[in-house]
This record gives sequence, structure tokens and C-alpha cells, in this order.
Amino acid sequence: MISPPRWSTGELEASSAAAIQRFREERLVEPLEAYLANFEDVQSRMEDLLETTVDLSQLRAMAVEVMLDQRLFEAARYLAGPPISADDLKVLSEAKLTKSSLLKEPDEAARAVDIVMMGLDRNRFPWVGEDREPTEAERQAAALASGAMIAARRVMTSRANESKKAQEREVADRIAEADLRPVDARTIRNLDDAPARGEFCPAECLVGTRKADLVVRLFDGRLMPIECKVSNSSTNSIKRLNNDAAVKAERWIDEFGRLQVVPAAVLSGVFKVRNLEQAQAAGLTIFWALELDRLIEFIHATRRQA
Repeated sequence: MISPPRWSTGELEASSAAAIQRFREERLVEPLEAYLANFEDVQSRMEDLLETTVDLSQLRAMAVEVMLDQRLFEAARYLAGPPISADDLKVLSEAKLTKSSLLKEPDEAARAVDIVMMGLDRNRFPWVGEDREPTEAERQAAALASGAMIAARRVMTSRANESKKAQEREVADRIAEADLRPVDARTIRNLDDAPARGEFCPAECLVGTRKADLVVRLFDGRLMPIECKVSNSSTNSIKRLNNDAAVKAERWIDEFGRLQVVPAAVLSGVFKVRNLEQAQAAGLTIFWALELDRLIEFIHATRRQA
């Protein structure tokens, strides 16, 4: 039975450097249009919130209307500095904030607004604490600053989510091109639940007690759960790689047996070589998104071995 590849320190250094260079190139050429489009939208939302609530003086009185309008609700969460997430606001205000709940219990909306106003960014909205009307310049500055803040957060969130999804799609496409047959996702408690040899699940599956982004049944019968990890910093790589993918690898080896499972990760972005070595030592097989040929070569090698 062919062993999964294990890379030397020099090989990991070379692949890591190439991945970092790719990361730099992608970030430098990332289009500005996404930020500008988001900025235009969210600035108008803040302007609408200020107009609807008479520059926030009627925010509490109009709490239900604001919470029921998703455009205004998002803008309202960004009144605080730092902004409050929707989930945090529900917990802090002890409110469900659903449409039916808000209509039945309008006090929930008032409590949520009170939480937001407790953290109000008084640099952006100085007139509120001074109990006066804002000047036109203050109103415009508040909408401008809020628009920049929300747009930047949106782009960062979208970039992180889309990078991972794009990587998962690319890996699935390459595996399919390697003549493996895609099958439906399923819960895999043991090898009998797994796809047949030469098949793979291109969507998330529960493998044992942990989820995998994709699952391949190698031609020699072993199971290869694959995690796709994108990291934008060496610090972030510890969370993505060592505290997640490597921990899953150890769990899968414990649950299925070292001879029955080949835990793998496809990486892109910034990873420390030391963290890569630690993950590999824990039993994780490492491939890189810019070197997917190596993943396909290993899969094909199990066909020849079988």
C-alpha cells in the first residue's frame, strides 16, 4: 500500500514561499470595484437610517421598524464602536429579533436599540451625546465614515468566504477530471458508509465525529477526507492548520485506523514552515492549491497499487 507523501523541510519551504507569492499577487490585483460597490450601498443605508430616525433622536421610538428593515438593521448595528454582530445583539438584548417576535414583543426591539446606543461611537455621532441637532457636515461625515467601515468589513468577510469556496470548487473539479465519480454527501461512520473506490463526495461530510470539506475513496480502499484551508497570516495558519486540520487528522486516524484513512489538507496562503511540519507529524498529508497535480498523482498511484 503506497504511503502518502511526506515533504522535507526544504520542500515545505519552497511550496510555502510559492503560496505566499501567489497570495501577494492576488491581494495586489484584487479589484477595487467590490469595495466601492459596497461602500455606495452601505453609505446610503446609513443616510436612510439617519433620515428615518431624525438623526437618531427617534431611534428608540422607531425600534421595531428599524429592526424589521434589514437595510436599516445592518446600519443600526454599526452605530456602535466597535460594531455589534447580529448574534451578539440577540444575546446582549436577550431578544430573538425575529419578525414574529418583534411584532408580538416590541420591547425586544427597544432593548436591542438600547444596547446599540450604550456603545454609540460618539466620534462619528457627536451630536447625540450633546443633545442637539447635527450640522450637515457632521451628518455627511458620519455616513461617510460608517460607509467605509461597513464596506471594508463586508469585503473582508466575502473575501475569506469566497477564497475557501473557490478552493473547494477547484479541488473538486480537479478530482473529477482525474476520473473519480462524484457522489452525494453522506455521514460516514465506518468504511461501509463511505463512497465506493474511485468515488468522492465533493461536498461537506461528517466523517466519524468530525466534518471534512471533501471525501475521496482511494482506489486501494482507503478513505481520504480533505480539508481546504486558506490563511492570510502565519498567526491565522495555526488556527486553520494545527488547531483544526491536524486535530481532525489525529481524530480520524484514531477512529478509522492508520491503515484505513489518509487525512489530507489542501492549503493556500500564508503558513509557517514550523506549523506545516507539526501538522505533518500529526498525520496530516499536505498538498497545495497551486500544486494540485501532486494530489492527483497520489490518487492515481493508489490505482496502480490496487
